[in-house]
Amino acid sequence: MLSSKKVQYPYDISIVVPLLNEEESLAELASWIRTVLQEHKLSYEIIFIDDGSSDSSWSVIQQLAQEQACIRGLRFRRNYGKSAALNTGFQYAQGEVVVTMDADLQDSPDELPELYKMIVEDRFDLVSGWKKKRYDPLSKTIPTKIYNGVTRLMSGIHLNDMNCGLKAYRNDVVKTVEVYGEMHRYIPVIAKASGFDKIGEKVVRHYPRKHGVTKFGMNRFINGPLDLLSIIFISRFSKKPMHFFGTMGLLSFFIGFLILAYLSIVKLLYSEYGMTDRPIFYLGILSVILGSQLFLTGFLAELVARSAPNRNQYAIWEYLQIKKKKEEDDNEEDDD
Repeated sequence: MLSSKKVQYPYDISIVVPLLNEEESLAELASWIRTVLQEHKLSYEIIFIDDGSSDSSWSVIQQLAQEQACIRGLRFRRNYGKSAALNTGFQYAQGEVVVTMDADLQDSPDELPELYKMIVEDRFDLVSGWKKKRYDPLSKTIPTKIYNGVTRLMSGIHLNDMNCGLKAYRNDVVKTVEVYGEMHRYIPVIAKASGFDKIGEKVVRHYPRKHGVTKFGMNRFINGPLDLLSIIFISRFSKKPMHFFGTMGLLSFFIGFLILAYLSIVKLLYSEYGMTDRPIFYLGILSVILGSQLFLTGFLAELVARSAPNRNQYAIWEYLQIKKKKEEDDNEEDDD
């Protein structure tokens, strides 16, 4: 936020719904959302992001948009993935609170008013849903538990269900974070790295899937951990890569130097032969080479970081126009 003044938003809530081949559930989901939010007198918009569906999902969205002015739709030319759909939806969202939910009717719109309240009244930056009782097969729930445990350990964010599709955000959160690749699973981690550290959790109801099949395959168990490592590394060292690579390189080089120095002293003092046949000799050489490469990598990464166009872009929370305020005070004194 670049101003301390309260921003006036066109809607109370923006609901961003990424989807792929969910033609059977869209009309029911839109009707369910409308019933809940009208009952609580909350203004809203629904943004459906068609991620390259091959069924008639887009035709359904077009029909719904003609019937309800609050429904908007975006259609990708091909399937880019959930992260791309969410990031695009975030750019278009105009509500004070932005809520993401899946289109398969497993996320309940009945949770929307309470999520809105937690953001607006309880002042959370982000609230993540927790599907405490799930209706998924063991092949999905067991890996999810392991994944959540590892993510909590590595990120320091104590959420029970990091990958829950039902989440609520303050608008400035979604305008600040950038989601790409498969990183939609780690939006809380990205948000915390951007300074939005007031993160809450709410137990939400989870329903069995009524139509179609899940769109996520086994590759999420490979891509997910890799994306987590990327996020943690980038959030900590993107502005200072030399601190990571340089430290590791110097440590490796120093170990290798000590080993080779020891072998050299033994060779000089005791005239021992066959020093190059000892495994520790090759360990020392390897450590020196590895240390030099890591240091060089850090140096090159530092050059790239310093030449990047966003090297000095930071998330600003508030900006107080002190000079303007001083001028107003001076004018008031003149009036007196």
